[in-house]
Amino acid sequence: MSKIQVNNTAALGQVIDQEQVAALRPAAEAAALKLEQGTGLGNDFLGWLHLPSSITPDFLNDIEATAQSLRSKCQYVVTIGIGGSYLGAKAVIEALADNFAAYKPATTHVLFAGNNIGEDYLYDLIDLLKGKQFGIIVISKSGTTTEPSIAFRLLKDMLEQQVGKAEAATRIVAVTDARRGALRGLATQEGYKTYVIPDNVGGRFSVLTPVGLLPIAVAGYDIKALVEGAVEMEKAGGDDIFTYATTRNALYRAGRKIELLVNFNPKLHYFAEWWKQLYGESEGKDHKGIFPAACDFTTDLHSMGQWIQDGERTIYETVISVGEPAHSVVIPDDKANLDGLNFIAGKHVDYVNKMAELGTRLAHVDGGVPNLLITVPALKEKYLGQLIYFFEKACGVSGYILDVNPFNQPGVEAYKKNMFALLDKPGYEAESKAIKAKLGK
Repeated sequence: MSKIQVNNTAALGQVIDQEQVAALRPAAEAAALKLEQGTGLGNDFLGWLHLPSSITPDFLNDIEATAQSLRSKCQYVVTIGIGGSYLGAKAVIEALADNFAAYKPATTHVLFAGNNIGEDYLYDLIDLLKGKQFGIIVISKSGTTTEPSIAFRLLKDMLEQQVGKAEAATRIVAVTDARRGALRGLATQEGYKTYVIPDNVGGRFSVLTPVGLLPIAVAGYDIKALVEGAVEMEKAGGDDIFTYATTRNALYRAGRKIELLVNFNPKLHYFAEWWKQLYGESEGKDHKGIFPAACDFTTDLHSMGQWIQDGERTIYETVISVGEPAHSVVIPDDKANLDGLNFIAGKHVDYVNKMAELGTRLAHVDGGVPNLLITVPALKEKYLGQLIYFFEKACGVSGYILDVNPFNQPGVEAYKKNMFALLDKPGYEAESKAIKAKLGK
């Protein structure tokens, strides 16, 4: 198998049938045409659509050179960003990394900050970096987003104190707007190496821009293979994409309002976090949209398995199945057999995991939970590139079937306005007065 594959057979039968899925095929094809022609809602944010095939070898070489420069100087590189400015890189790095890399010697560790406002988190990070050689990749179009701006202010000051302003400037890379914004101005003033976030690529679609590519390269992974996989999926056509988009929309129309993205490999935990943002922020509009949730199996079978098997029938599962593990571990024979496991002695751990996967899917389908299956040959850069583009394109198609704008996020601003009002930010005087009156202050 040379690419990811989608199978919706186990999604059909109890809740929807093939005819209901097929009936949405024309809508999916029309959605894909809107994307290609740029005639749909949000058409000013379609830069991701042909991004993979537009990336040049020289551009990737430049990113790799910058990554190598940071690796040569730094034991730690902190990637500062929130939402799409960190989740894509985190997803790919975690999927490819040694599960226990944090406890083993490494040339360079990639850390993340600016994705929360946790005082203890930042304290612990600062404490770790004291006296260490570190660098910063700061990612923000505006340079004024609260969470990353706090982290950057703290870490920039710390880095300059430890190595001096001039040397710090060689260890800070800004990924930002091409022309405007606070971060662009600072980068120009201080002489930081910079990369551009394209104006027509939203954050949750930005993993194949320098937003994701640079941290992934710093972590030591093959960004050329990642892009190659995305190019293959871009050029592959729409059958698997249409199968996924039409099936999930047919299930939604049949009352299945929650999609549970399931994996049987713990390395995919953050990939699911990236997927949750992609679909939640893209489709949750106009009081519509499938709620994206995720579970790590078999771990979560011991906490959520009961609800999934016997709870309210408002869910369906999309299972990401990884074909081949990267390593081999065989279960040994034990003469005493006190644990009763000799019946699987001599078998690979992955074989047992695959039987757990198959058994779970059968049980959940029997329990009334439709299943979509996405098979990934292995957790390698090429296949992750395929999977990223697959979900991005399917998201655009699915959003148009749902009749929403998949490329804006107006609801994200509501909490920010309240937060700024509560913090008495200049320019929010009227909002501050109104919210304090509402709270009785």
